[in-house]
Amino acid sequence: MAATAVRPVPTGFRTVTPHLVVRGAAQAIEFYKRAFDAVEIGRSAGPGGLLMHATIKIGESMVMLVDEFPKMQRWVSPDSLKGNTTVGLHLFVEDADAVYARAVAVGAKVDLPLMDAFWGDRYGRVTDPFGHTWSIATHKHDYTSEEVRKKAEGFFSKLPKRKG
Repeated sequence: MAATAVRPVPTGFRTVTPHLVVRGAAQAIEFYKRAFDAVEIGRSAGPGGLLMHATIKIGESMVMLVDEFPKMQRWVSPDSLKGNTTVGLHLFVEDADAVYARAVAVGAKVDLPLMDAFWGDRYGRVTDPFGHTWSIATHKHDYTSEEVRKKAEGFFSKLPKRKG
């Protein structure tokens, strides 16, 4: 019997997969289930009850999680970086209003209220209780580049001028 070939990208994954480091990975999984209808695929316990690896699926996308392990230097959460992160996650959904409201109801902090964005999305942004930023969007309109440029000019012309 011939052995099945191992896939270089595992079934269900895409080429790029977010890998979140959080303080409290088990609690984060529960939050993502409530906020984004995540499905837990699996988890591996580490020392002291920490998770050394977990995988969830949100929609058709896999997301990997790990508890922070500061002794490993690079595996730190936004909490250990005083709330800073340089990565945002973008979530396309059927109903941005419903998902946004659910995320806020279960503990996400509003960063940007939902709006009809000039590029054609119903769009808003939240930060989850673990410090990761999620933009939530439903694509509503396909605009031409020229239409987006004109709508952007109108949008930015209404913003307050920055001091300094």
